[in-house]
Amino acid sequence: MNTNKKIELGSQGLFVPKVGLGCMGMTQIAGMDIYGRADEAESITTIHRSLELGYNFLDTADLYGPLLNERLVAKAIKGNRNQYTIATKFGYEIDDKEQLTWQFNGTKDYVKKAVERSLKNLGTDYIDLYYLHRLDPNTPIEETVAAMAELVKEGKIGHIGLSEVSSETIKKAHTIHPLTAVQTEYSLFERGVEETGILKTLQDLGIGFVAYSPLGRGFISGDIKSPDDFPDTDFRKSLPRFQGEQFYKNIALVNEIKTLATEKEITPSQLAIAWIVSKGIFPIPGTKRVKYVEENNAAAEIKLSVEDLNRLETIIPLGTITGARYDAANMGAIDQ
Repeated sequence: MNTNKKIELGSQGLFVPKVGLGCMGMTQIAGMDIYGRADEAESITTIHRSLELGYNFLDTADLYGPLLNERLVAKAIKGNRNQYTIATKFGYEIDDKEQLTWQFNGTKDYVKKAVERSLKNLGTDYIDLYYLHRLDPNTPIEETVAAMAELVKEGKIGHIGLSEVSSETIKKAHTIHPLTAVQTEYSLFERGVEETGILKTLQDLGIGFVAYSPLGRGFISGDIKSPDDFPDTDFRKSLPRFQGEQFYKNIALVNEIKTLATEKEITPSQLAIAWIVSKGIFPIPGTKRVKYVEENNAAAEIKLSVEDLNRLETIIPLGTITGARYDAANMGAIDQ
């Protein structure tokens, strides 16, 4: 196995490779394909290949499926659990029939229920990094994090994380128990955490930042040419970034990124990941294919010059409009 150099995520002693593996696309969510149809055997092979390359961080959630994704991860890591660093998330309420209620639940009782279910589904007795997936508007964040802190004391989770939360929420939570990481969408196409000051808050508090969708949900790969490239079951058809005039404005930006990538003899995806890594941020690009996990992990070692970074910032400067990253309902669930 490659002895990939580890970096510390946050300041609470969690060490991770420079790039993680997002597993969301390896299963459906509520009957919808995520980035195309998935094949379980191929997904498991992808997880194994990532480990062989020294990239052992897996990101999943009980939402994905729901629950099916954690069970797939369990199959992949069986007999080799201690070789992996596992992150999962809770907060989208799932009822006893394993159905999403589409409510958010961060109550103390639900925290306990959710973690026991995830431990069972993952086939493990501990979770390295446990996130609140979305803020429960009806439960104080202090209550949720206090319940998560109990799980740390019990040895059921190693580290606490939050996803898609504001600076104010981060500060409140961090006073209850030190946070290890906050996860938010971040890419050349989405830099809201910089614009709102969230990234500075994390840096000031010594909390790690995890960038999901670092390839703009596949846009930056350069493989997408038309909105018609997506089947009706692909959730991206509902995202404003992939609709109407904005789609073609984004294609023009991607083409400029591709030009720089070609000059450097790397792929646009590798360029986008290397840009994030160069900022000291931990990206977790999602894939279910060996080819792409090899490509994404190789990006961790690509060095970009100051000139390269300046060119990228010129192509897509901070504040560039690329379209909302979710539909209105899901944007409303983000703590801003």
